[in-house]
Amino acid sequence: MTTIHDLLRQYWGSSSFLPLQEEIIISVLSGNDTLAIMATGGGKSLCYQLPALYLGGLTLVISPLISLMKDQVDDLQARGIPAAAWNSSLDLKERSQITQGISDGSLRLLFISPEKCMQPGFLSSIASARVRLIAIDEAHCISEWGHNFRPEYRQLARIKEVFPGIPLIALTATAVPGVRRDIRQQLKMGNGREFTGSFNRKNLRYCVVPKKNPLVFLADYIGQHRGESGIVYCLSREETEMVAGDLQRRGFSAAAYHAGLPRQERERVQESFIRDRVQVVCATVAFGMGIDKPDVRFVIHYVLPKTLEGYYQETGRAGRDGQYSECVLLYSRGDYARIRSMIEHNDDSGQHLRISLTKLQDMAEYCETTGCRRKFLLTYFGEEYPQENCGSCDTCDHPPEMTDCTDAAKLIAGCVTQLPRSFGIDLIADVLRGSKSEKARQYNLTTLPAYGTGKKYSKAQYRTWIQEMIRQGFLCREGDQYPVIRCTSRADEILKNRCRVMLPVPENGPGRRSTPAPVLPVSGSEELFQRLKALRREIAEENRVPPYVIFPDRTLQELASRRPSGMEDLSTVFGIGAVKREKYGKAFLREIAHYEGYPAVEEGHICFGHS
Repeated sequence: MTTIHDLLRQYWGSSSFLPLQEEIIISVLSGNDTLAIMATGGGKSLCYQLPALYLGGLTLVISPLISLMKDQVDDLQARGIPAAAWNSSLDLKERSQITQGISDGSLRLLFISPEKCMQPGFLSSIASARVRLIAIDEAHCISEWGHNFRPEYRQLARIKEVFPGIPLIALTATAVPGVRRDIRQQLKMGNGREFTGSFNRKNLRYCVVPKKNPLVFLADYIGQHRGESGIVYCLSREETEMVAGDLQRRGFSAAAYHAGLPRQERERVQESFIRDRVQVVCATVAFGMGIDKPDVRFVIHYVLPKTLEGYYQETGRAGRDGQYSECVLLYSRGDYARIRSMIEHNDDSGQHLRISLTKLQDMAEYCETTGCRRKFLLTYFGEEYPQENCGSCDTCDHPPEMTDCTDAAKLIAGCVTQLPRSFGIDLIADVLRGSKSEKARQYNLTTLPAYGTGKKYSKAQYRTWIQEMIRQGFLCREGDQYPVIRCTSRADEILKNRCRVMLPVPENGPGRRSTPAPVLPVSGSEELFQRLKALRREIAEENRVPPYVIFPDRTLQELASRRPSGMEDLSTVFGIGAVKREKYGKAFLREIAHYEGYPAVEEGHICFGHS
């Protein structure tokens, strides 16, 4: 009998599952409703694609974007798995072929949007089909407490009424505990199984850079990464066009993408990026969930994201293939103030506004922390990270220089205790620096003993120090819409001269910053690797699919390193299943033989003739 490991080897060319994949698949095959929280690049799609093959019949996959459906269908078909997407772009012949595939049982996976799924006509037409599994991708869209909320997702529980007893799997890359509870409740998953994988993307390096001369920084950075795919996230439509235009004038292959462009132009840009015709896309978050390109080597945030959930998901589009990639965020307090003003102007007052401002504050704290950024992210998502130094973020690679700042810490703690009520960081800094700001006069703060006692330090220094004192537990932040600073019990140790306090020596704003580390070299022969990439691009163009559908970078790196000599040798290379070996194996073996300088002999077999 065919096992799930047999299917993994035959169709995906892999001999082992990624963490949690096997457990999730077994849960689904046992008939359990299942919620899977797995980081981008953790292999969520396999958790319903492989069961679809094993169970037979039809698996319905509810997905939010046409482009995402198309990419997955292309990939599945390249592996020899019958799959289709039902959307508004289909012509009559294509609809007829899908209907026939459902009717005769030959179709294994059908991708549909939540809007289409909830149409009574569609549900009634498919009610008699041999549906064996229902998968809901990007399930965080269900929750109002998450991000990218879509109201139509809230209706998806109805599908369980049409297909009672059929297991349902919901999948997402980003969901804090409250969002997970909401997903389970909305989908009426009851006692279904829940699996939460690690949010730690070990192949990603995180870096925050002061936003000074950002266009010059982008040009320098991308110039060091020529030939590699990257995304630059911007705040507005105008900003995407400005940044893309600047890069184009500097000779880079770049394009803008935002929701205001005509649909045909958005499709053209996305298609060009996915097929490696455009190196860099400068985009708003509209360039989002539909990006299934595994070899994005860098993601740069030109402006501060609004939430850590959004930031984590967007950075997760880098290095989906597991290879080293970089996530760079350009940060300034000016951007923070600008985005906060936008939220206050656009959001209704009340709970939603408080949630939005709290999430923005969390994002700013991530940028201003002097501790490990990876640890900060994982803690936010409820995952413990015991190491203090991850070795792959700017603050760990180049930690800020620490010095004895007990006197400054005493000034800060003393000021906080003297205030007539709790205030935010900026006003505390104003008091210490002797500012004659309107608020300082309004609250009569100019008469405090602490007023003007710390004039020799800048506001940026105070901001850095207060953030670090919060991290060390001497101070705490409370509130959401207007966060304020309070002293903890540990602050008494400073005020009573019972401890010394080490704080960072600020450089260029919040903490010490470093430029991103250079990209690690690919394994094997760089020249052969580039030749195999060029061949992959040619084959992809002929087949009208993205290059990664042919083979991922990791497969090309193994080929360049191991240089197999025959078709059988390909079966042990990562990512080469039986179908892809027959489709593309000969072409890649020929390219390797040409590089080595040996002629191919016999059809389908390469002989290197080593002595």
